[in-house]
Amino acid sequence: MAKLGKRTAAARKAFEGKQNVTIEEAVALIKANANAKFDETVEIALNLGVDPRHADQMVRGVVSLPSGTGKDVRVAVFARGPKADEATAAGADIVGAEDLMETIQSGKIEFDRCIATPDMMPIVGRLGKILGPRNLMPNPKVGTVTMDVKSAVEAAKGGEVQFKAEKAGVVHAGIGKASFDEDKLAANVKAFVAAVQRAKPSGAKGTYMKKIAISSTMGPGVTLDIASAVAE
Repeated sequence: MAKLGKRTAAARKAFEGKQNVTIEEAVALIKANANAKFDETVEIALNLGVDPRHADQMVRGVVSLPSGTGKDVRVAVFARGPKADEATAAGADIVGAEDLMETIQSGKIEFDRCIATPDMMPIVGRLGKILGPRNLMPNPKVGTVTMDVKSAVEAAKGGEVQFKAEKAGVVHAGIGKASFDEDKLAANVKAFVAAVQRAKPSGAKGTYMKKIAISSTMGPGVTLDIASAVAE
C-alpha cells in the first residue's frame, strides 16, 4: 500500500497547476502518469447542464472511436433463424431467444453490449428492470435494435461506444488504453466530445458542457479547456 501511496502522491504532484489544458496536453499527462501494473483504461467524464429526468434534456448517443477502445467487447444478440446465424458469423459471443432471456433472468450477464432484432423485443422487454439500469437495453436510437445484426455486432466489436447521461447530468465512458499512442488517444477524445456535443438536446438551457475531465483507471483526473475541446 505504501508503494501505491507514493505513486499516487507523485502523480498528484505532476498534475498540480495543470488544469483546463488542451486535449493533447491532457493525454500526455495521463500517459506519463499511468504507472499501474496493468494497461489502464483512459476514461472521460463530461458534466452537462441538463436534467435527464426530463425527456427533452436526455443526452444519449453512440460514437465510433477512430482508434477503438482497446477492450474486448462481449456481444449478446437476441435473434432467431438466419439472423441468429448472421450474428454468430459476425462474431457475437452469445446468441439466443427465450434461452438467453432465462440466462439473464438467472443473473448471468456475461456481455457488454446487447443487440436485438425488432421481432425479439417482446422477449427483451421482460428484461427491462435487469438490463435498463446497466445501460444494456437494446434501443433503436443507438442502433442496437436492428435487422442488420451483422453491422451492429461488427460496430460493437470495432470500437463503438454508447453514452447516456446519468441522473446528475454526467456522461462517462472508457475511450482507450494508456498504451495507445498520444495521437490515437487524442483522436478518441475529440470524437467522443464531438458526439456528445451533437447530442445536445432541445431542452438544454444555459451552459451545455460545464466540465470535461479525463483520467486513467488509477490516476488523478485533469480537466480540459472546454472551448478548445469543443472547437476541435
